[in-house]
Amino acid sequence: MSHPNIFDSKTPLPDDTLQAREKNLLGFDARYQKINEQLRLLLHLDKLATWSQKHHRTALALCNLVAEQYPLVIFHGDVGTGKTATAECIANRLARESRTEDSLLFKLSNRVRGSGKVGEMGTLVTQAFAEVIASAGKTRRAILVIDEGDSLAASRSQEHSHHEDKVAVNTLIQCIDDLRNHGGRIVVFLCTNRLSVLDAALQRRAAVVEEFLRPDDDERRALLKMDLDGLSLNARQIEGLVAATGPRDKQPGWTFSDIRTRLYPAALAKAFPDKPLTYELLQEAASLLRPSPILEDK
Repeated sequence: MSHPNIFDSKTPLPDDTLQAREKNLLGFDARYQKINEQLRLLLHLDKLATWSQKHHRTALALCNLVAEQYPLVIFHGDVGTGKTATAECIANRLARESRTEDSLLFKLSNRVRGSGKVGEMGTLVTQAFAEVIASAGKTRRAILVIDEGDSLAASRSQEHSHHEDKVAVNTLIQCIDDLRNHGGRIVVFLCTNRLSVLDAALQRRAAVVEEFLRPDDDERRALLKMDLDGLSLNARQIEGLVAATGPRDKQPGWTFSDIRTRLYPAALAKAFPDKPLTYELLQEAASLLRPSPILEDK
């Protein structure tokens, strides 16, 4: 039986809440389309032989090579750029578009690191994958999201790497290798703030590697227009907020998370409950806050 705290959540797919969240992820459709073909192939490796016979009337040798892909997708980039939310929403759309099978989305908890007991972390990782595999059975699909992947899958060559961490990485690699036996029905999304910290063996195994950057002026403008709809802000005011959340004074631009989880609540707190939310209050809040520092990927 799985440890009760291995997963932060287990969500049957398709899920209406995740579908609604898509609309709030700026650029989601474009990113989904960008990687959809690769994901579609990854999720239907068991159908390559049928495709080959249908279109080429033979078993193409390259199908066997492609079928050896590891069902691993790596999303990497700065904190607050939407990696985990995008992974969850992509999983949901894939399930919705397939229309033929149940799916379950697992989100792995950092509690899988355990309490430091010898062998515990490797054991918990093994248990987590065993539960994911069991949920898929012989016909269903399961998708596992690993957030803050660098805390679980850091390079084994690092000088400060503890023996337990190395064992856990070895276990994680073996578990991902074993998923190739399930014909693409089980896929892992690993999200990390620092790609270079991930073990090289995991990086080599990734079928898809996608980078997430902080939003540029155009993306922040689109975000502000979407989020602040109903406040009747004019173009000049929107541009003022774009500038206020952009790079300045040797500081980086704001992340999506900075704007949504820090700027908006701070501004709303100044207005609630006695006055309306205004451009001036948004600017005042922006002037008092600083963007999240860039987490160096070294």
